[in-house]
Amino acid sequence: MLTEKLDVCCKIELLLHELGKAGGGKQMLPFISAMKPHRTELYQDVPSTCWPIVYSPDYNITFMGLEKLHPFDAGKWGKVIDFLKEKLVVDDLIVQAREATEDDLLVVHTRRYLNKLKWSFVVATITEIPPVLFLPNFLVQRKVLKPLRTQTGGTIMAGKLAVDRGWAINVGGGFHHCSSDKGGGFCAYADITLAIKFLFERVQGVSKATIIDLDAHQGNGHERDFMDDSRVYIMDAYNRYIYPGDGFAKRAIKRKVELEWGTEDTEYLQKMVIHWEDLLFHLRSLPLERSAEGLGVVWFSAGRGYCLNCNISFDGTELFGKE
Repeated sequence: MLTEKLDVCCKIELLLHELGKAGGGKQMLPFISAMKPHRTELYQDVPSTCWPIVYSPDYNITFMGLEKLHPFDAGKWGKVIDFLKEKLVVDDLIVQAREATEDDLLVVHTRRYLNKLKWSFVVATITEIPPVLFLPNFLVQRKVLKPLRTQTGGTIMAGKLAVDRGWAINVGGGFHHCSSDKGGGFCAYADITLAIKFLFERVQGVSKATIIDLDAHQGNGHERDFMDDSRVYIMDAYNRYIYPGDGFAKRAIKRKVELEWGTEDTEYLQKMVIHWEDLLFHLRSLPLERSAEGLGVVWFSAGRGYCLNCNISFDGTELFGKE
């Protein structure tokens, strides 16, 4: 399907080029070119010997101790990998994440927003680390934003791996407070939105996506991005009294689980079982587009600090690992 679309675009561009010789149509060529997916390094083939676990040492933010000024552990991704190495994996089994380029980011983000990140004040506000305000922006780009861009690339890569392998984990990412034109809550890039839009544009047969957001905070970034997109179903479980309290973004949540302060494990699990049963019923009822691989839905379990991606089999049962 994608090949056919590109072929049609090429033919239209060729036709308009000929029209341009005659004095008309040439001004439309940039718009036709924009219809083609850009070239990206994030969808390259991964060796079959690698597990679908994506990580890079560049994920970790360390610079003069500034990362310690935020309650969010900006080096936790390396700690997770160290734990996995003790119990389960070795370096050669891990997929090395690549940094998302500006062209990759522009699939979702506005150029105006990306330009704002060239101001240290803006990045300090998004990351909630005030001293970042006083750093030259070239240092902010290298020591703060590059790690976040690399995690964003990892989420996009994990989305494709989930389709290829049936499951994937990006040890970083899950920046669910960032939308196409606004960051916040330590989330500077909309990696969840990017991963889904990459799949919609580039992977035949992926026509629906489900986001299951289990972070304590509402995932208002991806909710704003997919507000009017019927292809994306969002389930969000969060403490209703804490950041961000985005009432407008809540309109995008199809399955809302608002929790009270002090919710105990038993109550939480009971609520989740009820909502997950309804979610599974929803997934099974989807009119999926069957591709050669039989895939139609990709789901994302998201939250600040990780992003677990998994494809859903045609009957939806892979969501719970049902035999």
